[in-house]
Amino acid sequence: MAQYFLKLPKMGESVAEATVTKWLKEIGDSISLDDPIVEIATDKVDTDVSAEVSGILLEKRFEENAIVAVGDILAVIETEGQSLEHSNIPSVELLEDKVPNIKENAKKEESVPITEEFTEVLLDEIKIAQETVQITTKESSKFYSPLVRNIAQEERIPLEILQTIVGTGKDQRVTKKDILTFIKNRSSAEILINEKPTQTIISKTKEVETAVGKKDISLTGNDQILEMTRMEKLIANHMKSSLQTAAHVQSFIEVDVTNLWNWREEAKNAFQKRENEKLTFTPLFMTAIIKALRDYPELNSSIQGEKIIIKQAINLGMATALSDGNLIVPVIKNADHFNLVGLAKAVNDLAKRSRNNALRPDEVQDGTYTFTNIGNFGSIMGTPIINQPQVGILAIGAIRKMPAVIETPEGDFIGIRHKVILSHSFDHRIINGAAGALFVKRVAEYLENWEENLPY
Repeated sequence: MAQYFLKLPKMGESVAEATVTKWLKEIGDSISLDDPIVEIATDKVDTDVSAEVSGILLEKRFEENAIVAVGDILAVIETEGQSLEHSNIPSVELLEDKVPNIKENAKKEESVPITEEFTEVLLDEIKIAQETVQITTKESSKFYSPLVRNIAQEERIPLEILQTIVGTGKDQRVTKKDILTFIKNRSSAEILINEKPTQTIISKTKEVETAVGKKDISLTGNDQILEMTRMEKLIANHMKSSLQTAAHVQSFIEVDVTNLWNWREEAKNAFQKRENEKLTFTPLFMTAIIKALRDYPELNSSIQGEKIIIKQAINLGMATALSDGNLIVPVIKNADHFNLVGLAKAVNDLAKRSRNNALRPDEVQDGTYTFTNIGNFGSIMGTPIINQPQVGILAIGAIRKMPAVIETPEGDFIGIRHKVILSHSFDHRIINGAAGALFVKRVAEYLENWEENLPY
């Protein structure tokens, strides 16, 4: 018999840890290859970790709701044959045991000279490891991960300021994303926190905010009180942060999509028969957005400090509603490389896996522009909030039959047309009103002249 160590895999560059939400197997259960073992949740997405071997679940290293770092051992699986995987992280106790004998071992290994400086370095490493595994410190009873503490130290953020950051992790725990957002948005007053006048002002402001936040709300006997879910907390924090970061401006335009409507009605049955995929309006709207982003690349950008980063890749995010009322934004990477067939397949696949909670963390990251189809819920228009760190988002309303004036060489007349309203929110810090309005107008032009600009 041998043991296999199931570790938390790497799930994207910005994901350093995850929360164990539910164990799907119990100790003693038989496990087959690719069986889901445990459900985990990150700041980006919920997913599960599957077995890479067959065997028996021997040990669970973490309880539900525990925080696990990438690379940590989640479970031990008993397998046939030789050991397949071992932890490469020695314990602190083993390191301490080796330090006193370090010079004796050096005599046996003449090729590796051991000096007093080397011994001191190793002892320092042991000290760091000991501090890492501690849940609390003398300075604070609130837990901060080693990653968060290191970032705070590098940015010279004192503990009293670190404690004011509202966390979006489990039990309001401060995550890497939270502290990086704070660093990006902090003001000069927060940087000069050590000065007493500034500290007093901030302290008073915090007292006022706390008093307002804790103001009691009158309740009646029939009122229902519900705890916000983890995803609702993440969304609330993300939306609030966006409004505090970007200067939101909206532009609206009404579009005649009669040609698009008629083209889809004629093509959808043949498309499904040939491609085995439904042809919804989503990939059609995406095609027009992608073309407009090529014409106005400043909308496919982000702001970092005082610099504008125009993205080369068009990674299009599509807001997707979930069955529990929340939403998630899966991203089609390099969307401008897809034709209509590829977009339709990508849209249907991501939408299906979003609702089945089967997205990978990297599939909800690195978006450069987002659109949301609010018309699915009957809304004719809206004012969407920008998905940071992007600078624009487009909301598509419901397609309605409307009476319209039609101009012809023989004169004007009233006809029934299919109309939709596009609502464009953009960041006025770098996108002026003209660029924001011209972009959404260009999207409208591609939609209205659909038959002249067929994507394939």
